[in-house]
Amino acid sequence: MKTTKILYWVFNILFAIVMFGSGIPGVIGAKATIHGMHEIMGYPLYFIPFLGAAKMLGAIAILIPGFPRIKEWAYAGLTFDLIAATYSLYCIPNPEGPWYGTLLFVALAAAAYIYYHKKLALTKQA
Repeated sequence: MKTTKILYWVFNILFAIVMFGSGIPGVIGAKATIHGMHEIMGYPLYFIPFLGAAKMLGAIAILIPGFPRIKEWAYAGLTFDLIAATYSLYCIPNPEGPWYGTLLFVALAAAAYIYYHKKLALTKQA
């Protein structure tokens, strides 16, 4: 039980840091983010701050205790974002980095979600 809770917090804090940290450049309009998402991948400019804010809110939602329905939506949205990022990097002709690197973050999302449900199962038993 203790190991499950520790792994839950480790995976979820790491996942939240990654997603919150990746949302900040979009919200502030960092040149590298604009270059990568707009000029290379072709996403519209208005979408970049929206996506950044959504990532930041999702990261906060997975860390706040309670609100299981919001957490489920946050995990889903953040996972969709990572899958879309992986596919976008795979599809562009000259990526600035390997597309398969994002699979590490997809695995982190999966671990966070799995341990969220393991922790829920433990609290229902107690």
